[in-house]
Amino acid sequence: MFKTMKIALLSLVALSLVFVLVGRNSGKADEEKVVIYTNGDEEATAAMETSLKDAGYEGKYVLQSLGTSELGGKLLAEGAEIEADVVTMSSYFIESAQDQHSMFKDLSFSTKALEQHPAYYTPILANTGSIFVNTEVLKQKGLPMPTSIKDLTKPEYKGFVSIPNILDSSTGWLLVQAIISQYSDGEGKKVLHDLIANSGPHLESSGSGPINKVQAGEVAAGFGLRYQAVMAKESGLPIKFVDPIEGNFSYTESVAVVNKDNEAKTSLAMKMAETISKDAREELLEHYPVALYEGEKVTEKNKPAHPMKFELPLTVELLKQHQEFFKSAQ
Repeated sequence: MFKTMKIALLSLVALSLVFVLVGRNSGKADEEKVVIYTNGDEEATAAMETSLKDAGYEGKYVLQSLGTSELGGKLLAEGAEIEADVVTMSSYFIESAQDQHSMFKDLSFSTKALEQHPAYYTPILANTGSIFVNTEVLKQKGLPMPTSIKDLTKPEYKGFVSIPNILDSSTGWLLVQAIISQYSDGEGKKVLHDLIANSGPHLESSGSGPINKVQAGEVAAGFGLRYQAVMAKESGLPIKFVDPIEGNFSYTESVAVVNKDNEAKTSLAMKMAETISKDAREELLEHYPVALYEGEKVTEKNKPAHPMKFELPLTVELLKQHQEFFKSAQ
């Protein structure tokens, strides 16, 4: 009896040691994986993962999606101490984090970007803003087709407009940029005030919120990403995109490599960043039809009628100024 218990006890100890060793090896394997943080939406994340898988990196990385505000906060607060080895993020956040922490490594590969950018990042996609409408709801409510953001502030649009909130969404910044660029400070603030009032409960924290409500027929018009309206129209929905006379503003999202002490891991992270920037572009261009590199072309329907660039560089500090402008107009 005693011998049997002794054998059982020794077996239990041996089994425990196996679990400990397996756990240690698993933890070590995870530590060797490249960590990728991204604020990209579902389509962008899928394109990046496809490119990494096709390049043979499956199982060699961990990709974590975070909201723009959350990831931006981590970049500015943690600097190079951030867990991520690779970051894909709104370019203005990457630039502000680099200014504050000098945390990114210059890219070791070259690209043929159409516009100049710092050596520590390269753009992977661009988003452009526009108005979109549900033509059936417009007809049901007897509303006129808008041609400008200001048109959406008219009394007849009250309760029938949805816009993204700049306090939560980068897409909302495209709206505020257009208003600030077109109107004087006082008039711009009034346009924004009336637009927020007309939006009422349809002021969305997500950039995709307005197009979802327009597609569902909950509102007649909205402001958001132009390509989403193009795709909705292509799918047969009664959606029409309208390029506002205030301009179609854009922002880019880019990939950057965090400069860390682990040379081998950083080298692998650099190769993955190159894969994302080059191999994922074909699929990304389908969902974000803005040419960023030499040789890229987009269809006529994806070319906005009033492309505009903001006269000041986009930075986190400028975003905060425009968020204050928005809050003062509420």
